[in-house]
Amino acid sequence: MALTKTIEEDKIEVVGQHKAVQVRTATVIKEDGVELNRSFHRKVLHPGRLDDSNNLVDTDISGESAEVQGICNAVWTSTVKDAWKDKLIADKSGG
Repeated sequence: MALTKTIEEDKIEVVGQHKAVQVRTATVIKEDGVELNRSFHRKVLHPGRLDDSNNLVDTDISGESAEVQGICNAVWTSTVKDAWKDKLIADKSGG
């Protein structure tokens, strides 16, 4: 009886006006090649965050898979980042 556990990115989605990248990972437990259990975890990546001076600090995606990095780099254009920064500033000021 051999148990194996694998973790795989099984869904990557780009969502919304500000191009949030949602990454779903599946943890799969198998016994002798037969799947016993599958559970999911989801995280959402945004183009950046504001520092104390309202400058946009890019999200560090260096720990993400090459596929996720490629998607983020493709969809997080300067226009998207500028719009995201404006939204964060507006949210911060309550407007």
